[in-house]
Amino acid sequence: MPQRLRRVLEDLGPTFIKLGQILSTRADLLGPEYQAELAKLQDDAPPIAAHEVWEVMVLELGGKEETAFASFGLEPLAAASIGQAHAATLSDGTEVVVKVRRPGAVEQVTEDLEILRNLAAFASRRWQSAARYDLIGLADEFAETLRAELDYLAEGHNAERFATNFAGDSDVRIPKVFWETTTSRVITLERLYGMKVTDVAALGQAGIDRQELAQRAARLMAKMVFEDGFFHADPHPGNFFIESDGTIGLIDFGMVGVVDERLRDRLGRLMLALGEEDADRLADALLAIGAATGPVDRARLRDDLAQMLPRYSGRSLGEIELRQATGDILEILRRHRLTAPRDLALLLKSFVMNEGMAVDLDPDFRLVETLTPYAYRYMLARFSPGALARRAERVAVEMAELSADLPARLNRLLDVLTAGSFDVHLSAEDLEPHVRRLERLGNRIAASVIAAAMIDGLAELAAADRTHARGQRTLRRLAQVAGAGALIDYAASRRQRRRTSRTG
Repeated sequence: MPQRLRRVLEDLGPTFIKLGQILSTRADLLGPEYQAELAKLQDDAPPIAAHEVWEVMVLELGGKEETAFASFGLEPLAAASIGQAHAATLSDGTEVVVKVRRPGAVEQVTEDLEILRNLAAFASRRWQSAARYDLIGLADEFAETLRAELDYLAEGHNAERFATNFAGDSDVRIPKVFWETTTSRVITLERLYGMKVTDVAALGQAGIDRQELAQRAARLMAKMVFEDGFFHADPHPGNFFIESDGTIGLIDFGMVGVVDERLRDRLGRLMLALGEEDADRLADALLAIGAATGPVDRARLRDDLAQMLPRYSGRSLGEIELRQATGDILEILRRHRLTAPRDLALLLKSFVMNEGMAVDLDPDFRLVETLTPYAYRYMLARFSPGALARRAERVAVEMAELSADLPARLNRLLDVLTAGSFDVHLSAEDLEPHVRRLERLGNRIAASVIAAAMIDGLAELAAADRTHARGQRTLRRLAQVAGAGALIDYAASRRQRRRTSRTG
């Protein structure tokens, strides 16, 4: 089945190939045999014809292509499903790379995404597991990721954001964006030269310390996550160039992820709990991070984590392989109906890719050892007096806003209730235990009220005038019959419950 799935995705084309590539990193959704098979998917595509490339350039740049470029190589440097890259030279002699989006790529991807979402909706209606894993939500997340890669303007802005974040770091080079020749279908970037990060022989000849390079590549990733909150979500070796002085050149900014303060905080807690081998804290961290697709038994989750942690017991952080730890944790998430949010899934994929690249440089490298100090510093900064004061200030502002908005919100709620348009959807199966408890309570109240009425009635009858004896006897009989009926009904219901509990 894993091989069949891979072949089907290949036959369906670029959109589904990218879907398979992303799924290959989602251990919270797929088992290891599917991950391994889908990892074989390659985003290769035949090159666009030269005349089509130039037609796109003319259409997008409106004549500027003639004056902006001194030369333009129509033979592509690389071709992929969404676009292809060409070497060019600007009129001032600057060497650049121009990426051109394939004609019809947006229309094809849009059609494929619509088909994918319809399939997800169909499966969710007819397959319980599909509904539990929120296939529609996953399809929407994938669509968001892929559409971002189609827009070269967004990629240009991502590149500039990375350039700003690393402006003071001489170890990292981000290519400049030339906006005069950049549109949503064409992007022009400064061309970077260097050795491939996987070319161990060339690195050795250049005298570059591979262990130190692995550390710098890992610190680059840690800074993106714990300091900037904005990371490169596709750090495969092809997107890294190593210059002769060891500077790391980073390219291809179509796929990025955002780590907000909340996710960073939870990720820090997760790493600290893993490092301290604390199953309880790890369970709480996972419950805080993962989206539950069904009821979650925290005790069982904690027990599964407690069984996992001994695999890492007695090992230093430098001995823990992130790929293995991530795979183990995501497998437990999947088992307990927890799914990772999009940015966390992208982040874990990026961590694993970053560690794999670094291990190729230094077989003894472990990413966890590099990331943990950043996590500790981040957590300490979160609880510094200044940070606590800022959080208290934000909470005070939010409370003030809530108190100001509360009357209006209550008025809207009352309007909805008055209009009768407030629907509550309840499951009879879920309500059954509560109904039985209310029934028992109601029977007891009824019996108590009737008994009290009987006692009160008898007292009144005893003190009443004898001239009303006949009417009093009638009322007394009615009270006795009603009271006896209620008591018999209450006793019968208790016997029925006992029989049900014994047979159950």
